[in-house]
Amino acid sequence: MKRDYYEILGVNKNATAAEIKKAYRKKAIEFHPDKNPDDKEAETKFKEAAEAYEILSNQDKRARYDQFGHQAFEGGGGFGGGHMNMDDIFSQFGDIFGGAFGGGGGFSGFGGGFGGGQRRVKGSNLRIRVKLTLEEIANGVEKKVKVRRKVQAKGTTYKTCTTCNGSGQVTRVTNTILGRMQTAAPCTACGGSGQIIDKKPNDADAQGLVVKEETVSIKIPAGVVDGMQLKVTGKGNEAPGANGLSGDLLVAIEEENHSSLQREGDNLHFDLYISLPDAVLGTSKEIDTVTGKVRIKIEAGTQSGKILRLRGKGIPSINGYGTGDLLVHVNVWTPKTLSKQQKEFFESMREDDHFNPKPESSDKSFFEKVKDMFS
Repeated sequence: MKRDYYEILGVNKNATAAEIKKAYRKKAIEFHPDKNPDDKEAETKFKEAAEAYEILSNQDKRARYDQFGHQAFEGGGGFGGGHMNMDDIFSQFGDIFGGAFGGGGGFSGFGGGFGGGQRRVKGSNLRIRVKLTLEEIANGVEKKVKVRRKVQAKGTTYKTCTTCNGSGQVTRVTNTILGRMQTAAPCTACGGSGQIIDKKPNDADAQGLVVKEETVSIKIPAGVVDGMQLKVTGKGNEAPGANGLSGDLLVAIEEENHSSLQREGDNLHFDLYISLPDAVLGTSKEIDTVTGKVRIKIEAGTQSGKILRLRGKGIPSINGYGTGDLLVHVNVWTPKTLSKQQKEFFESMREDDHFNPKPESSDKSFFEKVKDMFS
């Protein structure tokens, strides 16, 4: 089971962005590969800290984590720091380390192979929207979508950048009143990759990339909500160069309206209209659920406004806290027009004792029903 992100960084849930960044930098330096060579436990903790920071440093992701926990990022929706290599982490968080290790995100202890601080360039992210029905949200679904992404063109070759000599960085030394100051910045000629194009086909762009349509499979967990964003790692645009990282595919969830069900969190609502004779005599009705139709019993003497709760017939909690309920709101339909015979019948019943309202303690008021519904 995954550890709590706040616990990993050693901060409370009310921590500010600055406190989270400071805590992450402290953990990253403590477990950095340069300080802990060949230490697998330190490597794991280093990656855990990177995953926690990736979520908690993003306002939107932090809000979703606070509401749904780790489940909010399952099925391709998470950072997955434990599954990334060290290059991936440094490519995204190199600015956190500053000059603490080789001048800007470089490392030597985990097989990076780049030496003195070369950064791996990451391709740009792609964003799409995926529409889901309530049935798909309730059961989880695997969607296959076509994505147009940039990939390296066949025949494209690269050579070492002559500006930075393959390091991906340019170093500048300036004289100040405090002495000689050395600063490093990504090479603008190669974008920090340490490589420039040697040869490319005519249909490729200036970076040696072409647009290709690809079918991507997206596993969407049950219980997602409208507006939630999932991430499919590595399915964005590719980066130029032999050692670049592909960007990510960001998937925004869009919930389609259901013809008869209304969602409220993990619960569903259904408006059931019955006739006055059915309310008086009782009946059974077939209603929609996200798992198919079910038949429910309406007791004789059912009052308009009664709420029937079908437990476990709602939406599964994305945080793993069970499944919501289906709340059936019974509405007794009053006819607006009557025949002469029908009107005479109701006139004769106007003073009948059976038709006079006699609410019992079990017949809750509207406000009590609303309170129960949200409790």
